[in-house]
Amino acid sequence: MATILIIEDQEDVNLMLAEALTDAGYKVKSSYTGMDGLQEIKDNPYDLILLDIMLPYKSGDEILKEMRSFSNCPVIIISAKDMVGTKIDLLKLGADDYMTKPFDLGEVVARVESNLRRTHQQTQENNVFPYKDMVLDDRTKRVSVNDIEIELTAKEYMILELLLKHRGKVFTKANLYESIWQDEYLGDDNAIKTHVSNLRNKLKKGNPSEYYIETVWGLGYRLYKE
Repeated sequence: MATILIIEDQEDVNLMLAEALTDAGYKVKSSYTGMDGLQEIKDNPYDLILLDIMLPYKSGDEILKEMRSFSNCPVIIISAKDMVGTKIDLLKLGADDYMTKPFDLGEVVARVESNLRRTHQQTQENNVFPYKDMVLDDRTKRVSVNDIEIELTAKEYMILELLLKHRGKVFTKANLYESIWQDEYLGDDNAIKTHVSNLRNKLKKGNPSEYYIETVWGLGYRLYKE
């Protein structure tokens, strides 16, 4: 089930979109300000974002520009602005699609499906993820460092895969636990700490002088910046 974030300050529009997407089978989260929306993107992985432009505290174009430094999540702009120049500027900033208010809910759902399908196809075509001297091949489920194959457990592989596919994003321990173990995080971080530690030690076998996974104190984990 794909998870969609709606960042829209008009409560009735946000609710209408949420109901239509929930009825279409998606898991939906709503934010009503730019600051809250950006924090959601930083804190949780989403499959697609519906983003308004005119938002309190932080505008949609500011959100888009900032999030593109750490996330490739597809973004559909929903805006009352219908100027060609505005659309072009936002597409250049990294938007994947643009819809003008008022919109038809059926078209919104169709655009969401289309963008998710395109993203999935691109991922299928490009399922080899290089990072520094490490390569994760999602087709064979193999990881190598300096051409040395690294044997990982299923959970270690899933953690590394999540960090690689969302490089630059900080994953809290709760994010990791709920994404990998598919269960509610109750505050016991021993499993996360143990798996991340084992993963680091195994990657070191390929290159003892390199660092791959960074601890962001008080927050969680992410890949070291290249």
